[in-house]
Amino acid sequence: MNSMVETYFRTLLGKQVAVLGIGVSNRPLIRLLLQFGISVTACDKTPRESLDHDVLELEQAGAVLHVGPDYLEGLEADVVFRTPGMHPNLPALQRLREGGAVITSEMEAFFSVCPCPIVAVTGSDGKTTTTTLIAEILRHAGKTVWLGGNIGQPLLPLAHQMAPDHLAVVELSSFQLMNMTQSPHIAVITNLAPNHLDVHKDMAEYVQAKENIYLHQNAEDQLVLNLDNDITASFASKAKGHVSWFSRKTVPSCGAWLEGDTVYDQGKPVMKRSEILLPGLHNVENYMAALCATREYASLEDVAAVARQFKGVEHRIELVRTINGVRYYNDSIASSPSRTIAGLHSFDQKVILIAGGYDKHIPFDVLGPEITAHVKRLILCGHTAEKIRSAVLQAPDYREGAPEIQMVSSLEEAVKDAHAHAVEGDVVTLSPACAAFDQFKNFMVRGAAYKDLVRAL
Repeated sequence: MNSMVETYFRTLLGKQVAVLGIGVSNRPLIRLLLQFGISVTACDKTPRESLDHDVLELEQAGAVLHVGPDYLEGLEADVVFRTPGMHPNLPALQRLREGGAVITSEMEAFFSVCPCPIVAVTGSDGKTTTTTLIAEILRHAGKTVWLGGNIGQPLLPLAHQMAPDHLAVVELSSFQLMNMTQSPHIAVITNLAPNHLDVHKDMAEYVQAKENIYLHQNAEDQLVLNLDNDITASFASKAKGHVSWFSRKTVPSCGAWLEGDTVYDQGKPVMKRSEILLPGLHNVENYMAALCATREYASLEDVAAVARQFKGVEHRIELVRTINGVRYYNDSIASSPSRTIAGLHSFDQKVILIAGGYDKHIPFDVLGPEITAHVKRLILCGHTAEKIRSAVLQAPDYREGAPEIQMVSSLEEAVKDAHAHAVEGDVVTLSPACAAFDQFKNFMVRGAAYKDLVRAL
């Protein structure tokens, strides 16, 4: 076992540890704590009668359950692992902190014990695809890669299997980064735009959280930034390590760029845009970011080879089915306006767009003109349907019927409407510009439901 892992967990012996959130990502952590003989209180707002079998098994293994709507009331602990989506300044956490508890997270602990270099990715859009591309490129180069974080796989329970010559590739959300005091060897910020303002108090807090991915680096580390994004470009002046840029609009002093149909890295041609299987200019950006991030460990040939082979990540402009010449795409990951805009730009024709969902209090004014320019029929459902409709009606180039706008009450009704109005050659895409929480547990459940509906047509 990695001795740092064993040392870390042994420091928790004799302490009362609370794990907030008993979702799939925290269950391996709870099991690992129990294996070390640590006293664990597992906390979740889900009522006891709604808990699944796996959680009850954790109780049988020794975890004390603290569940239900009041699951944080009266909680006492020496060490608290907060779930990533929980704001660290929540009153209950403030109370625990004032009582002497150490507030940490699975990811913070992983950074403390990881024996190998960490490559980490954050941003508003493109995080998961870029993280996956980095892992694919490094694996193609023959490296042993551990992929996890916000992408779905907790890494702390796996750290004991890692060796110094391995590489950990991690996707980090703003919530995971909020209290981080360590930064990875290579940090990537894909872009930044308003997002998650339902949890963050304002845009400044959101940006500040993202900056933790590089603020604790040293001179031997690397920061990869999007030169075309004003916010990310401004970070270079604060970087302690080497800065690499990627751009599709200009030629950076050090980094990757797109010129015509060719991607270059530091003056060397890498591949043609047409060789990249993933559609859209945003995926060219994702590849350039991945190229910069892997330069230390992989060759340009590895990058080009992956570009020719990799077909994409589920729920990200994923081709579900072609019916009577109509292509149906699942872009359920598009939970912000900027991501939906990137998806719309991936097609060289006007599309039938299904959008709307949970309200994260993000403005939709930038989305209105893009829908007017790239959508022939707009089908809206969810809490934000009226806000998106209003943004389209107020777009300067909007004309009645361009696009057609249809309000529906459910995703099922939206798919039926799209099917009824699509003709041969059309593209139908679910690209909601919103989170899924108004009707679904998460974007993955929403995407799976959409695919089931399309396959049933």
